[in-house]
Amino acid sequence: MNLREIRNIGIMAHIDAGKTTTTERILYYSGKTYKIGEVDDGEATMDWMEQEQERGITITSAATTTMWRGHQINIIDTPGHVDFTAEVERSLRVLDGAVAVFCAVGGVEPQSETVWHQADRYHVPRIAYINKMDRMGADFDAVLEDMRKKLGAKPVAVSFPIGRESSFEGVVDLVTMEEVRWSEDGHEMFRSPVSGALASEAKSRRDELIDALSAESDEITGLYLEGAAVPPELVRRELRAACMSRRLVPTFCGASRRNIGVQPLIDAVVDFLPSPDEVPAAKGHHVKKEEEIEVVCDPEGNPLGLVFKVQYDREAGPLCYVRMYSGRLKNASTVWNVAKKKRERITRLLRMHANKSEPLDEVVAGDIAVIVGMKLAQTGDSVGSEGWPVLLERMHFPEPVISVSIEPKTLSDREKLNETLAILSKEDPTFTTSENEETGQMIISGMGELHLDVLVTRIIKDFKVSARQGNPQVTYRESVTKSVTHTERFHKVVGGKDNTAQITISVEPLPRGTGNTYVKAVRASGVPDEILDAVERGFTAAFPSGIQFGYPAVDVGVRLTGIEYDELTATPFAYEACANMAFDTACRAAGPVMLEPVMKVDIMSPKEFLGEVMSLVSQRGGLIHGTDSKALIETIHAEAPMVAMFGFTTSLRSVSQGRASFSMEFSHFQAKRN
Repeated sequence: MNLREIRNIGIMAHIDAGKTTTTERILYYSGKTYKIGEVDDGEATMDWMEQEQERGITITSAATTTMWRGHQINIIDTPGHVDFTAEVERSLRVLDGAVAVFCAVGGVEPQSETVWHQADRYHVPRIAYINKMDRMGADFDAVLEDMRKKLGAKPVAVSFPIGRESSFEGVVDLVTMEEVRWSEDGHEMFRSPVSGALASEAKSRRDELIDALSAESDEITGLYLEGAAVPPELVRRELRAACMSRRLVPTFCGASRRNIGVQPLIDAVVDFLPSPDEVPAAKGHHVKKEEEIEVVCDPEGNPLGLVFKVQYDREAGPLCYVRMYSGRLKNASTVWNVAKKKRERITRLLRMHANKSEPLDEVVAGDIAVIVGMKLAQTGDSVGSEGWPVLLERMHFPEPVISVSIEPKTLSDREKLNETLAILSKEDPTFTTSENEETGQMIISGMGELHLDVLVTRIIKDFKVSARQGNPQVTYRESVTKSVTHTERFHKVVGGKDNTAQITISVEPLPRGTGNTYVKAVRASGVPDEILDAVERGFTAAFPSGIQFGYPAVDVGVRLTGIEYDELTATPFAYEACANMAFDTACRAAGPVMLEPVMKVDIMSPKEFLGEVMSLVSQRGGLIHGTDSKALIETIHAEAPMVAMFGFTTSLRSVSQGRASFSMEFSHFQAKRN
């Protein structure tokens, strides 16, 4: 397969914008499925987890491959619910382009904003699809305006709707200037010249499209000034260039559930989104040379891929979804896990279609596949060859902010629960487990109440573990407020042998949200790597165990500024223990402070309940930043401490007669108010 004929795309949207329904139609029309699965019936191909079918939401990002016009399209279906940010984040990391689906009635909703900005961070080119044009209140132009205002995007309409709401019957293609209508099952498309009734609107909208492109293309400007016709091929070529440089967002419309508008969207994926070798080279860190390098997408280069998802299968064990950035991996070969510094065996290579699969002989640069057989790999690991150990850019995952205790009903379930928690934390980097030292209870932490609810249901139903869960608790953090330098000495006699170590470190507060950093700021010639690794291990182990109260430490910068080494008595054990003690002592002297999670809350409420909803937010200690007005709905933007948001759903329903809804995501940690 030629690299130019591969597209790695994601489909992203707010919950309920019709993202999975659109994916189902893409698979159906490209011949991958023989029957359209509906989310509402719990039969969607991409939502294959039992809970996804019950709740009608997408939780995991299933990857699937389909063909269209001789191109291979790898589609990653991403969750729309904010509690599953890690899934969205890891998917965006490996995509080359994305389709943003918006609801024609709701426009740009809070979660679509979040995902859009995540895509900005990874420089992902996008096309937009305005779905549900057949719904009451659908407004194509209002959504375009919303995209300009809320996303700072420059959408250009490439098609516009014929009719609206219940009279929506097709679209006008502004590239070819044709009306497009579909048969009832959506299989047949009927193209005809633009009729008189639509001619003037089509002309003015095409002029807008040409005008937007002329700012990007001298060739189009020349033709436009001469009054000459601009050929469709040129329009497509310049739209592709503007889309790939992220200056314009080609925008389409349709109603996926009524099978209208899907084929032009798949054409747009092929026409406007980049192939793997058209996106900037991935950034990597060469472990041995300690330098940043660019990883060029070359099938003949050194093998290097990124594990962007781990999914547990009862029969096969861990399935590692890998995006290859360079070279190729062959079936039944060994691969070097750069992060773990271990060899792993590939027992099988698979191409996935949701939860079905077909075997592969090899996976090459630019493609996505599943490796079976790797025991140690976790989300975010780089895999390649020992001779070229390169770590690809790390993924950024938010900190878990809510915890519940979970305990097995019987002693025999305890081991099974521990195994299950280990599997789930490998799959999901925002899910962490720990044991409460005082009570011996197992504590699990995640991104929100729904996130933990889904995970607990999986533990009980999918993994068949009998367990009880406690009430949700907020997970606090600790940090420092001033800089301190400290020298720690360690000496212990073990088995008649001296173990000594001495290091000097400085700790300093970092800006909120930076995370923890460790820097070796000392020329340690003559000190073996295993000693320096032991120091790093000591600090890495100290961060999660906290400073005063045992909550994880965040936004702390540690610098190793001095190290004394005596080859007769120095041992890795001594340096690891010394680093741990140094961290503890230095942080206690650096003005430790306790932090609580603050959530960004967006509440959608009918106008008549606006007053009650706002006072409810204020009563819970929330700060209201502003409101957005739509025809019938007001969106309130606020932030509130996580602890005040427990049970908010019930209170909101009662003050709004069940008609208001909200979405909430972690914003930042701030010093806890007393």
